[in-house]
Amino acid sequence: MAKIEARDRLIVALDLPDVKAAEAMVERLGDSVSFYKIGLELVYGGGLPLASRLVKSGKQVFLDLKFHDIPNTVARATAQVADLGCTFLTVHAFPQTMKAARGALGASPLKLLAVTVMTSYDDADLKEAGYALGAADLVGRRAQQAKDAGVHGLILSAEEVASMRASLGPAMLLVTPGIRPAGGDVGDQKRVMTPARAIQAGADHLVIGRPVTQAADPKAAADAIVAEIAGALA
Repeated sequence: MAKIEARDRLIVALDLPDVKAAEAMVERLGDSVSFYKIGLELVYGGGLPLASRLVKSGKQVFLDLKFHDIPNTVARATAQVADLGCTFLTVHAFPQTMKAARGALGASPLKLLAVTVMTSYDDADLKEAGYALGAADLVGRRAQQAKDAGVHGLILSAEEVASMRASLGPAMLLVTPGIRPAGGDVGDQKRVMTPARAIQAGADHLVIGRPVTQAADPKAAADAIVAEIAGALA
């Protein structure tokens, strides 16, 4: 696998209400950040044209759309995203969904990331929703199904990274949300880890939103996280 530079391992989540706010944040962050996540909130606020502009400006873009529908719909939607030039797209880690998305890529370099278990869920949440498995076991099952489907990587809690790296090997991309610098507010996340610990556990990319975008100095916050990642890689 190609070496990933420390700066490219940080993905800043533009979980902001509109394009104007997102563009202002990108401007403030400048060269400190090379990779951005655009999720549902911003997509519905005009985020798809922004994604194209970011790609054209040399940034990498992760579209966090979490596709899950009938296979034909997933395939057609994936094919549309593949034309945007983005780097990552999320789908939910259900076998039919993953296979449909993977089959729609063609020669596109777009990489699919399967969402195993949302980092805002714990065992109690899964039980209440009717799942027989706890978070760790469900992540393991869906991770193997993702590998079998030819998906490029996983979205998973940093708590599961070490075990998944050991079982899946080095080729599978492991991307972790729920990352909080030491002493940071965990917000609505229930399974969290610091940047250094997540990298040491085997994560390839860290998705970090509020600790950067809500910081008094977002650029300084991003620089500090990149420095922490670099230290963990040393």
